[in-house]
Amino acid sequence: MAPFAKTGGLADVAGSLPAALGELGMEVTVVMPRYRGIPVTKKRLSEKVRIYFIENEAYFNRAFLYGNERGDYPDNLERFAYFCRRALALAKELGFKPDVLHAHDWHTALLPVLLKTEFLSDPFFKKTKSILTIHNLAYQGVFPARAFAGLGLDPELFSIRGFEFYGKMNLLKAGMLFADALSTVSPAYAREIQTEEFGCGLEGVIRERKDRLRGILNGIDTRFWNPARDARIKRRFSWRNPQAKEEDKLDFQERHGLEKDASIPLFGMVSRLVQQKGVDLLLEAAAAFLSRRVQLAFLGEGDGAYQAVFRDVVKRHPGKAAAFFRFHPEEAHRIYAASDFFLMPSLFEPCGLGQLIALRYGALPVARRTGGLADTVVDADEDPRRGNGFVFDRYAAHTFVGALKRALAAFSDTARFETLRRRAMKLDFSWEKSAKEYVKFYREISKGSE
Repeated sequence: MAPFAKTGGLADVAGSLPAALGELGMEVTVVMPRYRGIPVTKKRLSEKVRIYFIENEAYFNRAFLYGNERGDYPDNLERFAYFCRRALALAKELGFKPDVLHAHDWHTALLPVLLKTEFLSDPFFKKTKSILTIHNLAYQGVFPARAFAGLGLDPELFSIRGFEFYGKMNLLKAGMLFADALSTVSPAYAREIQTEEFGCGLEGVIRERKDRLRGILNGIDTRFWNPARDARIKRRFSWRNPQAKEEDKLDFQERHGLEKDASIPLFGMVSRLVQQKGVDLLLEAAAAFLSRRVQLAFLGEGDGAYQAVFRDVVKRHPGKAAAFFRFHPEEAHRIYAASDFFLMPSLFEPCGLGQLIALRYGALPVARRTGGLADTVVDADEDPRRGNGFVFDRYAAHTFVGALKRALAAFSDTARFETLRRRAMKLDFSWEKSAKEYVKFYREISKGSE
């Protein structure tokens, strides 16, 4: 949960949604592990949101959250099973009877199971309903079958109607079956995960529960991601004075050894280095693309093989490409502020926050039409009146390059590009609308619990 610990978009959601719910009058308590570096004195996320950290030196005081360069921590099942049980015990200690327990991803998918099994007859949780949000179906918490015994649950739960998944144990699957409701992070992704292409082996379970599934688009914290007040960038700007953004671009170019020229289109990308994000498409197209009068700035961490290829790209195109392989929040802000375009050629994208931030900072997305990208990026050539970016469909380098060429054509038309930029910056992707949808969903699943 941002700002306490972060590896991806889940942290942004967990840091923003509770605050937005609090503003709408909900009584919100958040529970998360106390990972290394989190100050023990912090007790509130905002004035209306309490936060409690579960401490366990052996499980959570580690250099990384879920694993290291060798892979996932081998005791992740123990770690998060402990966290789930301790979270329920904490609610009882606090006397906080939740109407809705909102769990996120496989790490907390055990919570809906516990409510319907071990705690089923506990009067404290008699009225508590559960919702499980799937942020990325590709990560499911799959463990060897022999590990199930360590959970201390009824052995009959290791079945096709529970944890069993092709001979292994799947926490997310069990959570999906036992939760009172499911949500995911965009309407398009909610539809996609019901198909074999995007269902990651769980499409049958999701189709079975589709009547209890809701796709609610993530928002962004517009107080934090605000170019008009962003202290991390060179020059602040807004849709009223987008030309001021040029100073951020020139500053970034000078700072990182790129040719200092505002007339050169700068393409930014802030992403994890994994196949899902379309990194292979970018690398396949990089040589031909960078032979043009363009610049590229990349920030992200992940796969070492991708890092090596990116380093080679930068070496082969001096003054035209810059890459950073440790996540620096300040540099992320500078890339959003400096870029004319923002790259998201994703293989799949449940929601995507990068394009929402980029739009706010006047960087037009060049994105594949999938998941949340399909819900938020409108192709400027297909729909001139609503367009805010450039979209391609087929996951292939040549279709990606086609979208890049169309973006360059728009950039060369100054009046059109400025119209697109202003339109993008005026869009509202704040959490208020999404939080209202969650409140409505909470009330729907809570009916009959009083």
